[in-house]
Amino acid sequence: MEAKAYVIVVARRADHDALARYRELSAPAVAEHGGRYLARGGRFTVLEGQWQPQRVVIVEFPSFAAAQAFYDSESYRAARAAREGLAEFDMLVVEGLPSA
Repeated sequence: MEAKAYVIVVARRADHDALARYRELSAPAVAEHGGRYLARGGRFTVLEGQWQPQRVVIVEFPSFAAAQAFYDSESYRAARAAREGLAEFDMLVVEGLPSA
């Protein structure tokens, strides 16, 4: 069975209210590619390092390919365009451990 993948987003200097349109567009794009939110702006604390996030989001996808397809999709490109200039995001996809 293929390993799941996780998109991790760290947002800095994000205007939560101004990002409403981004959220409206990104949620369907996530679902369209089999993703589901595991964490979306909940409480966090930095345990080590110099991270200074304002918001953290973790999305699980059924595979690395599905996560990449989400990011490259036309629907998510529209969401990215909607957030332009409203926030600074660091985003990565990481492959999980193979399922047993």
